[in-house]
Amino acid sequence: MSPFGALRGQLLDAAKTFADAPSDLAGILAGLVDDVDRALREELEIFPVCHHSPASALAMARRLREKQPKVIYLELCEDMRPLLDELRNCRLPVALQAFGSELDGFPAGWGPLSVVAPITEASAEYQAIAYALDTPDVEIVLVDRSSDHVFQWLPQEEPARPEEDAEDREEAALHGDAVGVEIGDLRPRFAELEAHLLHHGKVRHWSEWWDQYVEQPLSGADYDTYRQVMVLIGSLFRRLRPAGDERTASDEDRERYMWTRMREHLAASGADPAQCLYVCGAFHAASRVEQFGLASDAPPFDISPRTATRWQYGLIPSSQSAIEAQFGLASGSVSIAAATWNKALTRGGVQPFKLDRQKEGRRRKRALTPVAQAQVTDRLSGFLAKPPALDGLDEAELLGWCVDIVRLARRNGYLASTADAIAVFETSILLAGLRNRGRPTPYDFQDAAVTCIEKDTVPGRRDVRRLCEILLGGDRIGQVGYEALPPLARDVFDRLEPLGLDLSKRTLQRALLNLDAQPELVPCSRLLWMLHYLLPEGALKPIMGSRRLGERSVQESWDLWIGRHQREIIELGYEGVSVEQVLEQRLRRTVWDSQATAAVALRAVEDAILFLGGRRVADELGARAVELLAAERTVDDAPEVLRRIRRLLAHYRATEPALPAWCEAFVTVGYAQYCTLLPTAFVDEDTGGRQVAAMLGFLFSMESFALALGCDHTQLELAVRQSHPEAPAKVALLWAAQSQLGLLPMAELRSRCDELLANPLVVPSFPLYIGGFVQALEPVPAMTAFVVETMSKAFARLPDPVLLPWLPKLITTLRDQAPELVPVLIREAGRTFPAGLAAVDSWVPPWSAPALPKAPAVAAVAAGPVTGLLTAHPAACDAVAALLGCDAGWQVAAPAADSAAGHGETAALLARHPGTPDAVAELLGLAG
Repeated sequence: MSPFGALRGQLLDAAKTFADAPSDLAGILAGLVDDVDRALREELEIFPVCHHSPASALAMARRLREKQPKVIYLELCEDMRPLLDELRNCRLPVALQAFGSELDGFPAGWGPLSVVAPITEASAEYQAIAYALDTPDVEIVLVDRSSDHVFQWLPQEEPARPEEDAEDREEAALHGDAVGVEIGDLRPRFAELEAHLLHHGKVRHWSEWWDQYVEQPLSGADYDTYRQVMVLIGSLFRRLRPAGDERTASDEDRERYMWTRMREHLAASGADPAQCLYVCGAFHAASRVEQFGLASDAPPFDISPRTATRWQYGLIPSSQSAIEAQFGLASGSVSIAAATWNKALTRGGVQPFKLDRQKEGRRRKRALTPVAQAQVTDRLSGFLAKPPALDGLDEAELLGWCVDIVRLARRNGYLASTADAIAVFETSILLAGLRNRGRPTPYDFQDAAVTCIEKDTVPGRRDVRRLCEILLGGDRIGQVGYEALPPLARDVFDRLEPLGLDLSKRTLQRALLNLDAQPELVPCSRLLWMLHYLLPEGALKPIMGSRRLGERSVQESWDLWIGRHQREIIELGYEGVSVEQVLEQRLRRTVWDSQATAAVALRAVEDAILFLGGRRVADELGARAVELLAAERTVDDAPEVLRRIRRLLAHYRATEPALPAWCEAFVTVGYAQYCTLLPTAFVDEDTGGRQVAAMLGFLFSMESFALALGCDHTQLELAVRQSHPEAPAKVALLWAAQSQLGLLPMAELRSRCDELLANPLVVPSFPLYIGGFVQALEPVPAMTAFVVETMSKAFARLPDPVLLPWLPKLITTLRDQAPELVPVLIREAGRTFPAGLAAVDSWVPPWSAPALPKAPAVAAVAAGPVTGLLTAHPAACDAVAALLGCDAGWQVAAPAADSAAGHGETAALLARHPGTPDAVAELLGLAG
């Protein structure tokens, strides 16, 4: 006979009396009793818990001291078992983490994968872990799915990531974007049920309802009552969930997984089920899967193998606010739970289990007397039939809260007084009465404080609700101890020890480094720059000093917040054993990424030189940059490519006896690549003028080097001749390139610009031509004087409706796209325009000054070897004259006799000093 027969009859009678459809309600109510009966009759004792519940932790501490189990099965990812031994070196709360960055078997867009399981002191799972690790001959076995299976069972379309709330505090980001795993998720999955409970319970959120109607009544309950009530709640939420719930299949698979693992362990170890304890969420305690129970004849659950993803494991710091943000709990609920736990320990005299801070393997022997499991009796009927005993008003506690909150409020800028403390006290009692509570809870106190003290605006950084959370326990933040850190994190703390700072503190610290006076701090500086590159913004901030090619800081100043970013440093340890190794791996992944470009690779080369030193990594990354440049079909990154390759070439020429082979290959490949893409870039509407200017800058500035390496100048000339742009800015760039190559004389270029200014149809677009000429200063710096001349003519001749709207655009263009060209234009303008205001009125622009009269032509030029050479090959002189704008024409060479007569002084000089010609003749072997 079931001990719950009477309760079943009462519930069925109630269903017939009150329900419109007795069959449905009767089935639900009878099912609740059956679930409780089934869980309590199981040979393997099931301990139902709720995550971060003080009532569960108290019941666990009592039960462990009574039963003294030899094996504890815990609902937690089975691959996290090695991390439990390191909890003794940490300050709770912390989170167990599994981290996977090298994915194999999952979509590439999911990486990196991260699973966290927070552990707090006021939790049943911590009591079980502490008991098992500090008690001899006790084994703890984690039986839930592995971290790999957590992601295997997710939908393959997209990964499960927690939604980020911009209003979350900074501490709430301690878990990053990890997937949270909680032990004992107990919350209604039927939205209407939760809304009904909150409405009739006169509370604002689920955490407050749970505290009032479950935590407080069960804190002082005996073990049997606690166990039966928790299974009943789990069964209720399990049965009242919407049909087609997405989590149903996953939950049932987890239950099959856990029961399969427990059976396997019992069969392998031969443990007595009577000396074992199964700790799981109350939701899973009411499971109805076929594998439930040791007496089940169902076949074992088919567990799929893990993927080849490489998982790393470690502990990361957590906080109460991070747990609340991770699992959608009300703000301050975990802090209130911790305060409730401490108060219950003091009031109830329960001795909790705590991990000793000592080396692993040394366990204290506890003098415990095991108690056999008692016969199951019906405790539910009594618990449900009478209201819980209400605690009386603790005036001393409430008065202390009211006085302290006023003190905190005044410190944070609120104009609070003793009258506010009285108002908070009376309002707390009033709210508790309205909500059918015998004494004000922390939630009532919070609401009363906000009502009486909060103003329209928050005067400081914290509002009254946050001050209440601080008062009731604050946001406790955990810390991973040095011994529990991965090797990389310990190496970081060891190498930064010469700074003389306690980097474990979460406060902001300032480090001052005088690298000349203290050369032993140079390795610290190098490590800080690498961490600044690897860690997120805010962990380290350089206040003074820089690290660039060709520069060396004498003094540096750093703001360090390493203790606050302990999680990020720990996750670096999952990628390698040293910071240098992690940096090298990240640089390699960057340049071999499918979206990598030549500019990205050049930046990686520069970073490798700055942080790693040596040539091995930089040469490998540089060779990859050559491959990427040869494969590119766009020129969007041409400005960055030009800037970085120039800087790298200057660095190697200043520090190395010879350029690396990849630099020479990059110049030759880039010369050929940009010559090929130049005609297309000129006509492509998606390619801007800055990109074309950068291409021309690469071709013209690297031409001499490229020609020395075997490139052909004809290729560049053909590319320019084949370019036929239509956009005004690109036309101006083409004209500048033609001028640089000698295909367009300066006089003709000046004439074309004057024609554009004289054409009223083209005047509105003339500023675009000027923009192109400004961009042309990058590849053709010799055009600076011409650009100043053209801009001056535009300012003088353009009408105001065209000029005035264009000026702001010109300024923004120069600032955003060509800031390095502004000083060049200013210097040229300073040489062109008068220095004083008085000279402006009489100043005549050089391009407007009348032409100087030509010097009278010399009738004849003396004949000689040079004259003969030039007249025999006039093409070279014609090209130079056209480039310089000289059109005087050729002069006539004098006859040989006249030439000899014109050199009488030279003949007389040689006659007076015959020794010199004779010595030269002898040296050259000339006789006679």
